[in-house]
Parts: sequence; C-alpha cells; structure tokens
Amino acid sequence: MTLNDYAKDFGGIFSLMLTPFNEDRSINYDIYPQYCQWMAQQGAHHFFVNSGSSEMMELTLAERVRLATLCVENKSGDITVWSTANLEPSWEGQLDEIDRIESTGVDGLVFVTKSYGNDDERMVKYITDLAAHTKLPIILYEFPGFPNNKISGPAYGALAKEGIIKGIKDTTCLMRGGEFSISQKLSVQGNSCVMNANIPFLYDSYEMGARGVIATPSTCGTKLLRKMWDVYCEDDKETAKIYHAAVCSLSDVLDGCFNPTAKYMVSLMGVPFEEYARANRRPLSPQTKRNLEVWYEDACRRGLFD
Repeated sequence: MTLNDYAKDFGGIFSLMLTPFNEDRSINYDIYPQYCQWMAQQGAHHFFVNSGSSEMMELTLAERVRLATLCVENKSGDITVWSTANLEPSWEGQLDEIDRIESTGVDGLVFVTKSYGNDDERMVKYITDLAAHTKLPIILYEFPGFPNNKISGPAYGALAKEGIIKGIKDTTCLMRGGEFSISQKLSVQGNSCVMNANIPFLYDSYEMGARGVIATPSTCGTKLLRKMWDVYCEDDKETAKIYHAAVCSLSDVLDGCFNPTAKYMVSLMGVPFEEYARANRRPLSPQTKRNLEVWYEDACRRGLFD
C-alpha cells in the first residue's frame, strides 16, 4: 500500500479541531459549523474532535457529544470524523461515553492510554477490554494530560497485530532510543498507522515509515501539512522540506500561548474566532498577536496558502 492508500483509511492528515468559546467560556456553537466547513476546505483526510487541542479535559461529556455531532454534520467529501471516547473516570462511565460518542455518527474512536504506560500487560488488557464494546475502528492517543501515558513498542505491537487498534498518535517526541520511542512503534506497526505529533521530526518520521501526522499546527495550518504530504507522496522531497520548514515556523509562533494563538490565527484566516479558552485564560499580548500577524502576512506573500 502507498501512503495515500493509508490516508484513505487511518493515516494521513488529521485536523485537530479547536473549541470556540464566548467570553463567559460557554461554547460558541453558532460559529463551530463555519469552522468545520472551513477546515474541510483545508485538505484534511480526517477530523479529530475532542482532542487535547480541543481542551477536551475542560469539556463535559454532553459538550463533547454535541461538538462531535456538529463536526459530523458539517464535514464534507471523504473526510472522516474521530473523537476521544474514554475520558470519564469510571469504567461504567467510559462505556456510556463510548455509546454516546458512537451515537453522533463519528467514523472512529480515539482511546487515550490513561496512566497504564508503566505496565504493558495492564495497558493491553485495558485497551482490549474497552475495544470489545465498539465496532468502530480505534486509534490510540498518548495524551500527556495523564501520567505514564506512553505505550511501549511491544504493547503497541500486540494491539496492532490483533487488529484491535488501527493507529496511534505518538507523542513521545523521541525518534530513537528507549522502548517508548516512535521507532519502536514503527518497527511493529504492521498494517496500522503510526502518526507523528512532533513537528520538528515530521519529515524524519516520514522517512522512517510514519503514515500520518496529528499535531497542533493542524488546528489552523492543515493546508500546509497537506501540501507537505502531497509532495512527499510524489517523491518531491526537496519541496516537502520547504513546507516542513514552514510548518515548523508556524509551530513555533503557536507555542507561546497555545491554543489562544491558534484561535487568533484562525481569525486572521477568515473565521471569526475569539481567542478565549478554558484551560489557558491568559490573554494574548499585543506582541504575540503581532508575531502571529507577521507570520501569516509573510506566508501569504510566499503563496504558502494558495
């Protein structure tokens, strides 16, 4: 299979969906459909709603269900929608969460690894038992909101070999060395899709065999990630490196005060987003806003978003 074949299933470009808030931190459900429709025009293969970038830990289950519903209703073409579905603290709560997220019409579920990364046997059993309660495909997420969130290569390989999971968002930020590195997962990925979440290593991870990307710049820079993907798949690696450099610089300007920075960037691109967030309530400084504006103006002059 080619990389584009994997993108049709469980690889390629995942857009992390931001959650728009009003000043009182209630969700702005009115603007969310417009954001979804705009994101659909940016070239994503998949939408990932209720992610870390969505501030999922700050959302109630009812809010997560409504966002997933709106995302499904406002996708277009062949885009698939994926949502985290095991955030509730109790086992019974997670089973109810799976049922409610499934009812929205999402195409696949994302399971966070909770805090089981220090026990391979427990990790494999937990994911296997949880997966028995859904018929939808599953991707794992090493969500850093929990301690011991990394899954080892052997544990990942066991789940991938049995077809229990179809891929993973690898957040180790470690290319080689150690049982938790992305190279360990790539060595056992089989037909699954190991996807990179660390932008500086994105090109290197493609060279090593990664089959997609799920990273914070996709909240506003999906078009750049898709351009890099397309030229890399065409074996135009020099152009891929140019787009990779652009994505790296975007990641740098977003990192200062994420995710309000991403929300402000979306507003510069034409979607009337406010910068309000629940998790990060620090307002953007005038310098930070100007830094984002300068980056976007330069990107437009260079035709990066054409």
